[in-house]
Amino acid sequence: MNDDRFKKIPMREQEPKKRGKNFEEVPLGYSEEEAIKEAKRCLQCKKPPCVTGCPVHVKIPEFIKLISEGEFAAAARKLKETNALPAVCGRVCPQETQCEIKCVLSKKGEPIAIGNLERFAADWERDNAEIIIPKTKPKNGKKIGVVGSGPAGLTLAGELAKEGFDVTVFEALHEAGGVLVYGIPEFRLPKEIVKKEINYLEKLGVKIVKDFVVGQTATVDELMKEEGFNAIFVGSGAGLPAFMKIPGENAIGVYSANEYLTRSNLMKAYLEDSTTPIMRGKKVVTVGGGNVAMDSARTALRLGAEQSIIVYRRSEAEMPARDAEIHHAKEEGIEFHLLCNPTEILVDDKGFVKGIRCIKMQLGEPDESGRRRPVPIEGSEFVMDCDVVINAIGNKPNPLIPNTTPDIETTKWGTIVANEADGRTSKKNVYAGGDIVTGAATVILAMGAGKIAAKSIMEDLL
Repeated sequence: MNDDRFKKIPMREQEPKKRGKNFEEVPLGYSEEEAIKEAKRCLQCKKPPCVTGCPVHVKIPEFIKLISEGEFAAAARKLKETNALPAVCGRVCPQETQCEIKCVLSKKGEPIAIGNLERFAADWERDNAEIIIPKTKPKNGKKIGVVGSGPAGLTLAGELAKEGFDVTVFEALHEAGGVLVYGIPEFRLPKEIVKKEINYLEKLGVKIVKDFVVGQTATVDELMKEEGFNAIFVGSGAGLPAFMKIPGENAIGVYSANEYLTRSNLMKAYLEDSTTPIMRGKKVVTVGGGNVAMDSARTALRLGAEQSIIVYRRSEAEMPARDAEIHHAKEEGIEFHLLCNPTEILVDDKGFVKGIRCIKMQLGEPDESGRRRPVPIEGSEFVMDCDVVINAIGNKPNPLIPNTTPDIETTKWGTIVANEADGRTSKKNVYAGGDIVTGAATVILAMGAGKIAAKSIMEDLL
């Protein structure tokens, strides 16, 4: 076995200085030759551990073998047997902590670039082949309502549509896709790709109703009793921002990451001719250490910030963001102020942000998350000038569904209680999955929850 077997084929990317000024996708994708070469590294294990690491159980060795043989369209179809959104997953899933970490090759070198190959196959089919819509089973007369068109809801909708269910997805916003369209920037996930993936589901027979707020336009009970839905799946996500609860948080120029990214992504404020208002600060501070914080800081840079700074209360080792996102942010010139925490946002006499006061931190004993707890260092406060502050410390579930569905059990954090193994809630024929159950997590985990709940609906209704 030669040494090449242990090295990934790297994916070409836009130059950091160039990409920091545009919203085009950063990784450029594999060529056919690069994809084949990477696919040929796969050992084709008889009992592939990589599959056990995938929440939707993609047939990883099988689709990779097809790529190695140049059968790209067949590879895409193989992916879609278990994953309704492969072009999305290939871009935003944390493969490095799920499927790739279990790759046998990682014991001696670098694992197979499963995510890059997934993206390649999905992109190749979209650009070069007729997308074949699989045959669906005859209609079974059962109506399923899906709350939210994010990854959990879309996955469940696709699974059930193939089985003959009449599926309607209710989306509160004017565009389908949930966090895929409002939360993740264009340079990480082009929205045209999300639209194509949703279009595929519509061709399977999924109906999508936009501008429909379940809990307000109609409640879960009304959908079941008056509209005749046999079951409801709640996949409404975690779109309610958490706040820092410090003085000055209501100043002009303070955004939640949710609002900031929604304005830029969904409402197209990043386009030069956009009429969507967004403050294009010269010195922007983003508070947080997750992927959303990286997305916010990198968006600020592209919107013209001369300095885009991350402030995070722990060290880099504790950052929840993907390594690739941290790496890309550093390459683009994002500054990292680690082990410090904001205590106040400073405001000028007109109510605008003029700076942020922080205190230095040190790491103490591990907390319930397993990460070392940050402890303030007395007398270490300092001030940073800035004109925009983005709060990216996390999101919580919106309370609308729990508040309008009184017989559904919730936790003290406002999440819906659903059995992890089957997606069932305390309310008969109501299922839930994704961030509304787990709190803010990953796209692929939400998709896995959608698949699990779909299986339960089939068991309960057929």
